[in-house]
Amino acid sequence: MGYYTGKRILVIGGTGTIGNGLIKELIKQDPEVIRIYSRDEYKQFVMENHLNDEKLFRFLIGDVRDYERLNRAMQGIDIVYNLAAMKHVASCEYNPDEAIKTNVLGMQNVINAAIENNVETVLFTSSDKAINPSNTYGATKLLAERLVQAANFSKGNARTKFVVVRFGNVIGSRGSVIPLFKEQILSMRKITITDPNMTRFMMSLAQAVELILTAAEIAIGGEVFILKMPVLRLMDVADIIIKDVCEKQSLKEDIKIEIIGLKAGERRFEELMTKDESENAFDIDGMYVVVPPYYYSDLSKYYENQKKAYAQSYNSTDIEPVSVEIAKELII
Repeated sequence: MGYYTGKRILVIGGTGTIGNGLIKELIKQDPEVIRIYSRDEYKQFVMENHLNDEKLFRFLIGDVRDYERLNRAMQGIDIVYNLAAMKHVASCEYNPDEAIKTNVLGMQNVINAAIENNVETVLFTSSDKAINPSNTYGATKLLAERLVQAANFSKGNARTKFVVVRFGNVIGSRGSVIPLFKEQILSMRKITITDPNMTRFMMSLAQAVELILTAAEIAIGGEVFILKMPVLRLMDVADIIIKDVCEKQSLKEDIKIEIIGLKAGERRFEELMTKDESENAFDIDGMYVVVPPYYYSDLSKYYENQKKAYAQSYNSTDIEPVSVEIAKELII
């Protein structure tokens, strides 16, 4: 018997890369039912045929913006994962109103429906781009984080605990740089790099899924869980992908690297945690747990036996990037 055994689970935005990885792990925990909620009927069709278990899975077409549909999907549910988001930085930058509707108002819909249905746990997946945001995507994620934390302490008699996990870049996920590099090599025989000095926090899909599962289980409510992630140089990633693709496709290694400059909303480095946050954070088992300062006296007692995090800004410019050898192991 595990934490998820016998539970009724709703995965919002469950047809994406992280959703697929999460569901594969949840199956092993023997839940009662998994409802997969998304607006992409084709991906649901593919996923349903692949999973092929009518007793365990329910596939629901719906948008996180649609409160009534979301509320219906949440009836009888114990655990909710909200993975739905507009994630592409440039798309959010040029369509900020749409990003707000999905990333902010959509999160508030999830919160309201969860309280209405007395859900046990709601977990929201955020991003390192929410820290000192320089773009619309990051700003919407930051505001959604605040909504989740505030909901935990204004939920009335509902049993729901609201939890945040903050991701770095998930290696190989849809829309990430690695699949883009592969496509560029095969179609154009070149790679476009925004900035040769760019660094990023990166995590594997397995690490992302493990963080989600662990945080939902151990959280008291209101915390932000952050995995300690390695930093990779974007140029190292490009070189690794070029060599790998050329070797596998029997191509000559004459792939050009074109520097195109920063796109709208992009920045050269990312942050996992601000200095202010680190002063209210604990260092546990390969992750940081950030406790909101205004609830610190209530929540810190649950972590009083854990080591305090070192007070500093955790950003990818101050952390030594991993070697090319380790980066290759992570990527390939």
